Amino acid sequence: MNVRTTLFLCGLVLMLFGLSMFAPLIVNFMYDKRETLAFVYSSFVTIFSGALLTFAFYSDEKKLKPKDMFLFTTLSWILVCSYAALPFYFSTLNISYTNAFFETMSGLTTTGSTVLSGLDYMPRGILFWRSLLQWIGGIGIIVLAIAILPVLQIGGMQLFSTESSDNSDKALPKAKEVVIATVFIYTILTTLCAIFYYVAGMGFYDALTHAMTTLPSGGYSNYDASLGHFKSPFIQWVAVIFMTISATPLIFYYHVYKLDYTTIKKDTQIPTFLIALLTVIGTLSFWLWAKNGFVDNFEPFVRRVAVNVASVVSTTGYASEDYNLWGHFSIAIFLFLLPCGGCTGSTAGGIKMFRFGILYITIKKHIKQMISPHMVYIPKYNDKVVTDDVIYGVLVFIAIFILSTGFFTIALCLSGVDVLTALSGWFTCFANTGPGAGDIIGPAGNFASLPSASKWILSTAMLFGRLEFLTIMALFLPNAWKE
Repeated sequence: MNVRTTLFLCGLVLMLFGLSMFAPLIVNFMYDKRETLAFVYSSFVTIFSGALLTFAFYSDEKKLKPKDMFLFTTLSWILVCSYAALPFYFSTLNISYTNAFFETMSGLTTTGSTVLSGLDYMPRGILFWRSLLQWIGGIGIIVLAIAILPVLQIGGMQLFSTESSDNSDKALPKAKEVVIATVFIYTILTTLCAIFYYVAGMGFYDALTHAMTTLPSGGYSNYDASLGHFKSPFIQWVAVIFMTISATPLIFYYHVYKLDYTTIKKDTQIPTFLIALLTVIGTLSFWLWAKNGFVDNFEPFVRRVAVNVASVVSTTGYASEDYNLWGHFSIAIFLFLLPCGGCTGSTAGGIKMFRFGILYITIKKHIKQMISPHMVYIPKYNDKVVTDDVIYGVLVFIAIFILSTGFFTIALCLSGVDVLTALSGWFTCFANTGPGAGDIIGPAGNFASLPSASKWILSTAMLFGRLEFLTIMALFLPNAWKE
């Protein structure tokens, strides 16, 4: 493993991130100027540390082999989170580094879980930094989904390689082209979202910052009540539409741009995802309407359910109200939805729609071969042959998820939280969703009251979830460190 080149590139990433701190500094100057020193100190420390790494580990070799990407992806994410937490830590919020790191990890992984309260009166520079963390995190997720995870063959992601062969010399240029186009589309969609929020009734600042946390499926809001602060059905429907867009593959819009309708028709993820989403919204809306005696018209119930279901399924994390108050049936539904996630290639977290598709194909294949042992059955997904490696990768991912659920839930209980908080906390942080279930970390609560040990465990869960387990676990194998 080329550690020197990896550290050199991590230094460059840190320097770029230090420069990004000037954006909230400008916002800070435009408004209350309360956090000027926090951003100046943080930017200086981050740029200086990045420069030290760059000069200390300077390397003429700028390319990373697939094996090196495991270390670079994990280390760069941890380093960036460690330094991006400094503005929170140096600010007038008076929070511990544990809380600052948790808030930052939640931001960059676009989880949306928060330890902060009193957001309505918080300095706008800090609020903008939270939004910017999620927007930048969304770009990192796009690069991961399109250029890195398929090459590393994580959890069956090789099925989404930009070339038929991962060893092709054209694979990297093709991935680079797609990433650039997708980031451009991501920026355009963010702009459109901000415009729609503004037209719907948000102020310019709120429209911009909420758009920056909607498209990356992040969910940070400038208000403790989240979307519930805005008593506007129009704003809520805009949020539902763009949260749904954030859960669909951004590469889909790239294919639309390229007029590649053949590829668009082959992708079964989007119709499957939309059918599942509409089914859950329809079922829960009718149940809630019936529970309230079919009073009033149906639209408010559909909207209330749509906002919260779209938020959880897209792993955005907004809330318009406390769905824990809807009853045990709704809590069970939301608890089930927490780890599911959106489509592969989107900024959404979770297990992902395509893995459920591969699981269905695998079960179907197994049953058919039980009935007709001599039948040759070739499984396909999106008109691509699903190889045994892809099936194996998906099954390994799901197996590790199940085992990790038990391990992290027990660890959280040992740290001092109840079972529901532990289980939903693990689900929501692994899936990068945001709120959990129950009174403590549900949509009406936050993570501030959890023990410090729990926050570090959940921060780890966010990283594991966003980097999809095996990226990190591969570093614990001795073979990974051999040249």
